[in-house]
Amino acid sequence: MAEKFFKYFDERYRGDAMKHTSENFGPIITISRQTGCDAVAVAKYMVKCLNKEYNTTKWRWLDKEILLSTARELDTGAADVESYIKRHHLSGFSEMLMAISGRHISDDKVRKTIKEVVLSISREGYVIIVGRAGVALTGSVKRALHVRLVAPFYWRVENIVKKKELDIEAAEEFVVDTDEKRHNLIISFLDKKPVTLDYLFDVTMNRSSFSVEQIAETLCVLYKKKMDAVSSEGFQSGKGPLMDAYG
Repeated sequence: MAEKFFKYFDERYRGDAMKHTSENFGPIITISRQTGCDAVAVAKYMVKCLNKEYNTTKWRWLDKEILLSTARELDTGAADVESYIKRHHLSGFSEMLMAISGRHISDDKVRKTIKEVVLSISREGYVIIVGRAGVALTGSVKRALHVRLVAPFYWRVENIVKKKELDIEAAEEFVVDTDEKRHNLIISFLDKKPVTLDYLFDVTMNRSSFSVEQIAETLCVLYKKKMDAVSSEGFQSGKGPLMDAYG
């Protein structure tokens, strides 16, 4: 099954993803987050706002659906995979690929596949990528806004307690463990191990200070300003009017 997956990816994604320079990719938005910051809810509301603002239906958001969709197209029992992922609380790409394939896949092959999937999605544009090391993989994409959501530790723990119905100790462990996995995933896609990840992001927002709606609306404004800055540098979209690069 693993070989079938990679053969499928070779045929469908790799050629297109590598044919184009990243300058022609996008527009995209990446959202990195500390655990418990409601990034998916923010992404969903941003999609709604962007589609309304630019009178389009192009914008969408993705996280683990990237692999689940592939599993469906490959007829590998995606429903079983999704159930397995939820049952075992899997969050990493490596774990998901192992769930799909049923056997071990090398880390190098996993990283290569993740990169090519994300590049292909970025080339198509009009997408908000939640997590999945999106920020590390799309740093060279000009038409991009990179977002980081943070919040105080115990605010996030309380949020996880409510959402997952865990006790305090289990929620604390979940937050610490998931934060570490997400941090390490980003690090694994960077050429050099940095002292801090702060430089990767255009904007960092404290989830505890604002509602999901307030954060999403603010980020949509910042997205437009980022696109304005890109256009002022002389960037020309290959898809027609500059407004096409926005929505």
